[in-house]
Parts: sequence; structure tokens; C-alpha cells
Amino acid sequence: MLILFDLDGTLIDSEIGILAGVRHSLASVGAEAPDDSVLRSWIGPPLRVSFGAVLDGDSDRVEAAVEAYSQRFRETGWSEHTVYEGVGDMVAALAEAGHRLAVVTSKTRSHAEPIVAHLPFGHLFERIYAPPPSTAHSEKAEMIAAALADFAHPAEDTLMVGDRLFDMEGAVANDVRGLGVLWGFGDREELEGAGAWKVVQTPAEIVLLAGEVIAG
Repeated sequence: MLILFDLDGTLIDSEIGILAGVRHSLASVGAEAPDDSVLRSWIGPPLRVSFGAVLDGDSDRVEAAVEAYSQRFRETGWSEHTVYEGVGDMVAALAEAGHRLAVVTSKTRSHAEPIVAHLPFGHLFERIYAPPPSTAHSEKAEMIAAALADFAHPAEDTLMVGDRLFDMEGAVANDVRGLGVLWGFGDREELEGAGAWKVVQTPAEIVLLAGEVIAG
């Protein structure tokens, strides 16, 4: 089976780094950051979408904020995360069972690659799918489609694992099973409303479900 994983909110808890980066970026362009409850909803969509809403669509300020975020990320932000409990064991178990694994993230490639490379289980992912630096869209559907083509894998034998509606919508667009996780930044209502095939509370459940899909 091909199993595709979102990064933020699925493999890693990156809230501290992302929120600090956003506050820094908005301050650099003279804007006040929303409170943390609002900022948490920014984890998942591309930054240009979220910055655009706060900066009234001012493209110059949006690009300046994105650059400030990227600079801080290169310096310290990339390391400001923790791995969710049980995720490492889950990834190792899936790889040992013969599943092929890849990361599909809304982070740009330059942001995603150092994080995945630093993970103790990062070598188990064969590919990373990430949008270009200029993106203003989630592009999850396009990246999932690219993964299916690259791996020459049928949609019915593929899982997309993620914590936000963008992951589930991307899965639905490709006739792939979307597996929502509840330890990230979305909730059951969001995930099921976006078409999740199933929703799980622990990483260990993913290993069991992957085995059931193959057996079934």
C-alpha cells in the first residue's frame, strides 16, 4: 500500500515554531498578529492565504511577510517542533510491513526537506511532495495525483493521512481513502465534513487500518 502523510499536525507538532514565525513576520511588516486560537487555524494552509487575509490582500506586504517567515525558519524555525508520541513507532511498523511511504505537505520544499531529514524515521519516506515557494494554494490534490503517478499506485490501494480538511479534500479529489488524525490541528467535525474515510485517535490505529485494507 502507498501511504501519504501530511507533515504539520500529523507527523510533527510544529505549533511553537509556526506561531512564533507568524508573529515575527507580521511584526516585520507593521501588523498585529491575531490571537493564538486564530493562528492555530493557519497551520495547514499556505502562508500567503493567511497573510493575505490579515494584510488586506496587499501583495507587497504579503511577500515581505513570507520572506521574513522564511528567513526566521532557515535560522531557527525548522527545528522548533516535536514528534507526536507514537508516530515514530507507527512509521517504522508501516515500513517494516512493506508499505511505501511519502510526505505530502503544504510547506514549501525548502522548508519541508530539512525537517524530514532531521526526523529519526525520515529516511523511511521515499519522496517528499511540496509546493513551490510562490504558491498561494494548498495544492494537496495535485500533489496526491503526482504521488499516484510517480509510484504507479492505484488510488484504491492508497491512504492519505492528515489532520486538516485540505488533506481530506485532496484525497477525495483523487478517489483515495482519507484518514483523519485527531492529535493535530483539526477536529472530527472538520475531517468528516471534508470526506474523511475514517478518523483515528492514535498512531497505532493507522497500522491496524492499513493491515485491514490489505486483508479486506
